[in-house]
Amino acid sequence: MRRDLLAAGLAFAGGLVLLATGASVGWWWSDTPTWVLAGPLALVCAGVAVRRRAPLVALGLGLAGVAGDLWFGPTLGTILIFTDNLYSATLYGPRRLAQWMVWITCTLAVLIGSVTGVVLWDWRWVAVAGVQAGLVLTTPVFSAVILRQHRDQAQAERARAEQVARLAELDRRAAVNAERARMARELHDMIANHFSAIAIQSTAVLSRRDLDGEAVHKVLGSIRENSVQGLAEMRAMIELLRQEGGGEQSETTRRRLADSEDLVERARQSGVDACLRVSGEPAELPASVDLAGYRIVQEALTNVLKHGGRRAEVAIDYVADRVTVTVENPVANGRARLPGAGTGLIGMKERTALVGGLFEAGPFEGGWRVWAELPATAGALPGAEG
Repeated sequence: MRRDLLAAGLAFAGGLVLLATGASVGWWWSDTPTWVLAGPLALVCAGVAVRRRAPLVALGLGLAGVAGDLWFGPTLGTILIFTDNLYSATLYGPRRLAQWMVWITCTLAVLIGSVTGVVLWDWRWVAVAGVQAGLVLTTPVFSAVILRQHRDQAQAERARAEQVARLAELDRRAAVNAERARMARELHDMIANHFSAIAIQSTAVLSRRDLDGEAVHKVLGSIRENSVQGLAEMRAMIELLRQEGGGEQSETTRRRLADSEDLVERARQSGVDACLRVSGEPAELPASVDLAGYRIVQEALTNVLKHGGRRAEVAIDYVADRVTVTVENPVANGRARLPGAGTGLIGMKERTALVGGLFEAGPFEGGWRVWAELPATAGALPGAEG
């Protein structure tokens, strides 16, 4: 508003200077004093003062001012400032008004040129008057239309950039959440198995007074082995997270479904009568499937320890392009030996879904069953076709 008022004041001062120097054309029927011509000049300058806040009012003031100026005798200052009224109404006014301004000013320029040629009976004046009317009427309107288009395009680009930034932020948050969920699954599956065994065995040593030295030594050896293996897996996980770019586990630290015998042996050392059956021809599995199968067996045996099971049967079947993992165990009567949060089943289900497999867990005749079917080939994994 302050800039517009300043511009209006400067325009009015400049117009007065032009009036004082005689920059006007007086009609033969009008002998108008110079101070009267300042009235139309003041109207068009008032339009400059409100051009941003009220562009339609500015156009109305400009039309009134230029109409009075043309009646008394056109003046250069008023005509020049009127071009700003046209420009402001087109730029800041409604979009439909800008479209109408183009057609109206072009039509007026043609009519002014034609009427001048007819009145003066000289068709050379058609071009002269038409060009002058075009400079006064169409030039500011077309300039405002072009600037308005650039401004609208810039706003559209800014909106598009903001939308892309929001989508990128959503993708980043989704990636962070997915990575956090993956780390939570890995940490849970690594720690739960070892610490469950440690907790159960240490509880047994503390609650039993009739254990001889050899039995205590055997249990403590198992506790030490579980703690060492848990620390080793934690160390491998930390080293993996410290690697630049993340990525899959290396061949030396990668857990495989073929290593399930180690899990079964560890369950035996923890007091579970566990057995492993493998059928079919073992195939080289994708790294993600290998790890998912291994963690499912690990978590299922951990649940056997937590809920007081004394026996577990692990079956791994390689059939064509898939591998199935089944862990069955009887349900112990009474209260579970260790409390559970229910995250183990969620983690197994998520792992299976991530590799495009099927997962079921629930009671069956004689106990509890965990069953998972995983793809054995890379082409069957989600997104492999892309």
